[in-house]
Amino acid sequence: MQLCNFAYYLKFMIEKKDVSLERAVLIGVVTKDQDEAKSKEYLDELEFLTYTAGGEVVKRFTQKMEMPNPKTFLGTGKMEDVRQFIDENDVGTAIFDDELSASQERNISKILNCKVLDRTNLILDIFAQRAQTSYARTQVELAQCEYLLPRLRGMWTHLERQKGGIGMRGPGETEIETDRRIVRDKIALLKEKLKTIDRQMSVQRGNRGAMVRVALVGYTNVGKSTLMNVISKSDVFAENKLFATLDTTVRKVVIQNLPFLLSDTVGFIRKLPTQLVESFKGTLDEVREADLLLHVVDISHPNFEEHIESVNKILGEIKCADKPTIMVFNKIDAYKAEPLDSDDLQTERTKRHYSLNEWKSTWMSKIGNNALFISAINKENLEDFKKRVYDEVRNIHITRFPYNKFLYPDYDETL
Repeated sequence: MQLCNFAYYLKFMIEKKDVSLERAVLIGVVTKDQDEAKSKEYLDELEFLTYTAGGEVVKRFTQKMEMPNPKTFLGTGKMEDVRQFIDENDVGTAIFDDELSASQERNISKILNCKVLDRTNLILDIFAQRAQTSYARTQVELAQCEYLLPRLRGMWTHLERQKGGIGMRGPGETEIETDRRIVRDKIALLKEKLKTIDRQMSVQRGNRGAMVRVALVGYTNVGKSTLMNVISKSDVFAENKLFATLDTTVRKVVIQNLPFLLSDTVGFIRKLPTQLVESFKGTLDEVREADLLLHVVDISHPNFEEHIESVNKILGEIKCADKPTIMVFNKIDAYKAEPLDSDDLQTERTKRHYSLNEWKSTWMSKIGNNALFISAINKENLEDFKKRVYDEVRNIHITRFPYNKFLYPDYDETL
């Protein structure tokens, strides 16, 4: 009897928890530049972002178009379908996969009569939830203000100057203009605050001396923090959610007798808002000043190659594409090749059917010993990883300090 009551209570609590989640619909488009497979993949990622932000996706809507409607993003008929579903199913939020213009957001809000977010807004919300330190919170607030500035709504005129007399004619400053001025002033203050913090962090980096610096970079949720914890024996927050790490964490690591600094940085994502790239420049300074990059990749993800391209694009934007890099293919324990039915002669064998060994013989073979395959959570091939990192750090260290008998007993100083 008690067990039955407990089961009923557990079921009640789960249902209660589900009810508390914010119900949302996802909206995307299929265009000539984004086919159905690509659109589905982006919406899968958008659903994961929604879950990370604390939402529950109840339905997806997609429409084939040459290009998004400049007024309402979707066509009139499809927008009516979305409105009807939202009204009938008590949905409070509509999330669009692409960034909406200020006019699109206003027009859509009037039609759907619910909260309207785009991908950028959703990522900013997650960043606001995850930011822990004053530095991260300031960076997120700056990005939010820059995103908000062109999207301020309302055109009330209760502040208008309508009295007669010299200098009092005309509408004067409307409330929307006042709001914009306030936001611009706020942006200026936040930028000054970030400059002050950046100077402090620059001094901190300078105080670390000439130690070799290694930075973990990669797409979000690829296991960078887990790898950091394993290597540095620290307790950096790691979770199976997007953007679990926002604040850069630096730890001193010693492999054999060689010390170096290892930093865990914010993860990248496709369509990363430009406001975030700009406001998080200080955080990305750890990447800029690193001597070696460990590019961590989730090889179990079906589209990990595109993740690599996205990360490389952002590294190029912050002028770090030419830094020495080791590719670390993580989560080999979760990798599963898609089975191919031998009786189905119509199915073409693609990369999704490759085994790990087949992947290693593709373009990865050209990387040579700079391609490592590990499982951070299961500590698989971790000794090979440590050995490769040690060799690379040692080479950098020898260049910086030409002779150290204690660190390099086999080093020939006559060379």
